[in-house]
Amino acid sequence: MAASSPTSVLSPSRVTVAHPHLHLPSSTDPPSESNPPTQKVWIVFGATGHIGRSLVKAALSHGDNVAAVGRTLENTMPQMQGWHEQCLGLLCDVRVRSTVKAAMESCITRFGRIDIIVNCTGYGVIGACEDQDTSDLRSQFDTNFLGTLNIIQLSLPYFRHQSATRREGENAGRYLIFSSTSGALGVPGLGPYCATKYAVEGLIESMLYEVDTFGIKATLVEPGHMRLDEPTGLDDKATDDNFASAAGHTMVKLQRYGHFFVKKPSAPYDTPTAPAGHAGRVVQWLADRQPTSAVKSAELVWQLGHCRYPPLRLLLGSFAIESVRDRLRSIIEEIEDWKHLHFPSPEGEGGKGKGKGEDDDMKMEGDAEGELDGEDDGMYGAEAEMGAEVKEEDDG
Repeated sequence: MAASSPTSVLSPSRVTVAHPHLHLPSSTDPPSESNPPTQKVWIVFGATGHIGRSLVKAALSHGDNVAAVGRTLENTMPQMQGWHEQCLGLLCDVRVRSTVKAAMESCITRFGRIDIIVNCTGYGVIGACEDQDTSDLRSQFDTNFLGTLNIIQLSLPYFRHQSATRREGENAGRYLIFSSTSGALGVPGLGPYCATKYAVEGLIESMLYEVDTFGIKATLVEPGHMRLDEPTGLDDKATDDNFASAAGHTMVKLQRYGHFFVKKPSAPYDTPTAPAGHAGRVVQWLADRQPTSAVKSAELVWQLGHCRYPPLRLLLGSFAIESVRDRLRSIIEEIEDWKHLHFPSPEGEGGKGKGKGEDDDMKMEGDAEGELDGEDDGMYGAEAEMGAEVKEEDDG
């Protein structure tokens, strides 16, 4: 990697590749000594949040080029400048298509291409479903779902054009979309936010079937509760108060849960044990004890950008794995409890044993067991679901 200028805020002079023991499974063909990575160009939307900035730093520490995109209404251009000589600071509002397009064009102008697009922007309102008004709902859907859709629709033509010139076995482009465990399970107090994440998950999974033929890949990254375990600087040794560089640039101070707004509950939900207050109580209880490391997560996401066979989903942290696994178990148990409405019982063959009042419309056509017992040959199966443990470990 080229030497950084003396005024770079994110000076790489003391950088070492962090946590080399963290690796994606070999089935993904991740970067390694036998499979050295090539330099990639990243554009990271939401680069001023702590996972976004940790990812920017991870990519820069490995020698990649990065366009770090902050939020128009929260950041200023001076705040986005001077991070690193291989980092282009930009601003955009993902809800406004013209700003998304301008950010992508600036990245291509500076670095010549885009290889990996990351979206870790997000906004959520903590409060009961009944208490959230139209403005709350639109703000969440416009940012989380329509913002993601804007990025995808504006970049897919570029990636499809890239596919015409790619070499055999080479990806034409890569999307890394930060979803959430809230995209896999309902959380009281986060109803509309969960709805936006469910929508993002459905969008990406559907899109993959449409664009796989072009060599375009995508992964939904589902992190658990992430702690702010990196202050500033690539060496992770600076303090939160040390944000000014020699050039006079001021970096963005990281905020815990900065993209969530806690709404005052109405009287029916304003009790110490109200289920609607669950999300707010979890935030208060966790404080600085979030179990998942943003720094270690960023290292795995960097590997995800460079691996040849990315999974559909990457779960980060034990909380994400356990909560999503429990949710899927409950769904399977519920299916098993009610499948008798659709599957004929063994005694039912020959016309016997049909449940009283069973509606024929509810029974599947043909041999239900024969149709449903076969394996799914779709592009993404259970083997595409993958989790990674990112809890702090004792390096000693």
